[in-house]
Amino acid sequence: MNLFQTLSISASGMSAQRLRAQLLAENIANAETTRTESGGPYRRKDAVFTSVPFGTAFSSVMREAMQPSAVTVSQVVEDSREPERRYLPGHPDADADGYVAFPRLNPAEEMVDLMNASRSFQANVAAISAVKDMILRSVDILK
Repeated sequence: MNLFQTLSISASGMSAQRLRAQLLAENIANAETTRTESGGPYRRKDAVFTSVPFGTAFSSVMREAMQPSAVTVSQVVEDSREPERRYLPGHPDADADGYVAFPRLNPAEEMVDLMNASRSFQANVAAISAVKDMILRSVDILK
């Protein structure tokens, strides 16, 4: 694996974490949304990451196992659990019994996940910065 492949792998990680952060921010913003275009409360969304082969395959089994891989978001899944029901008889979206369906998500948990996505993004930035420094040092040595 060369240094430029490392840059591409870290860039794929940054892209995946950016999409994850967008979904988490959307979840936080819609924590109290009781009505969507589809008719029910907002459904929590999450990104599913998948490792994808990067570069060319190697001939030996050992090298095949060590083959570098990039990360991608394979799908965005919606929470399939039943919405949380709260008794709010005066709410415009209340049913006949006075209950309102709210998204089943915990804003504190979403914030922790958002901080995790941010730190993962920053780790990829640090890896890119380290590789950039290695490339610059290699150029200096070859002068």
